[in-house]
Amino acid sequence: MNFAPLFISFFIVLFIGPVLIKKLKELKAQQTEREIMESHVAKTGTPTMGGVAILTSVLITSLIFAIQNPEIYPVLILTVGFGLIGFIDDFLKVVLRRSDGLIAWQKMLLQILVTTIFAVYLVKFSGVGLDILIPFTDGLTVNIGWVALPILYFAVIGTVNGTNFTDGVDGLATTVTMIVSIFFAIVSYEEGSGITGICLAMTGALMGFLVFNCYPAKIFMGDTGSLALGGFVAGAAYMLHMPLFIIIVGIIYVMEVLSVMIQVSYFKLTHGKRVFRMAPIHHHFELGGWSETKVVCIFSLITMLVCVIGYMAR
Repeated sequence: MNFAPLFISFFIVLFIGPVLIKKLKELKAQQTEREIMESHVAKTGTPTMGGVAILTSVLITSLIFAIQNPEIYPVLILTVGFGLIGFIDDFLKVVLRRSDGLIAWQKMLLQILVTTIFAVYLVKFSGVGLDILIPFTDGLTVNIGWVALPILYFAVIGTVNGTNFTDGVDGLATTVTMIVSIFFAIVSYEEGSGITGICLAMTGALMGFLVFNCYPAKIFMGDTGSLALGGFVAGAAYMLHMPLFIIIVGIIYVMEVLSVMIQVSYFKLTHGKRVFRMAPIHHHFELGGWSETKVVCIFSLITMLVCVIGYMAR
């Protein structure tokens, strides 16, 4: 395995990080904490939009290796496409001071557009197709025809938003996705897929970003980073015919999304009662007495375990 993408991406983020933090402070592109959590009040004023460093690093590194491995391009479409959506949303919120950023329908429309571009490229130009590998069947893949398309939209947009919800504790989305990207890098290498380079590039970028994003964070990735990470995970999974494996290796993303859905639905049905102390679920554990570092540690250990399960399930 050629580890050059990992090191290149890692050092690009290390170089960009301090410069970006300084520039974002000058622009006053800072986080405003709305959660009623005493431990998070101190985060107010921390620069956000750090995902720019991740996105820049992955894009530069991946383009270098995409010349010989064009399979990288579909993953880049989702990674950069969703990253740009997040960047627009962040820019509106923290630079132009529009409190809500993109309106919900605008964000969804853009997500559908990016997913459509990816789907067309995947089916028409990549040669990969939409065959799906079934976990725990010793390599069985199935072709479910046109039904695979609505599943693709659900899987991609669901994964992206799950990753977005995971970004709420210093280093959490960074660490969890770094482990998932290592999983995809190993599988890609063993399967002879051309996406190993972008998987290693993402791993290196997240390692570099963790230097600035671990507790106490000097910078947050913002939607620029979290949406890009979700796009990467979904893109890598589809290029390896493994969208069903997102449920396994991305169990933290699934938990985060489900906790929000359950909380909102139960709140409306019961007119004010809650299942969790706070959603997404990482805040539930924080309010239960867990420190941020404990949340990251436990959630990362869970991700490691489910990645081992996912590896055995191929």
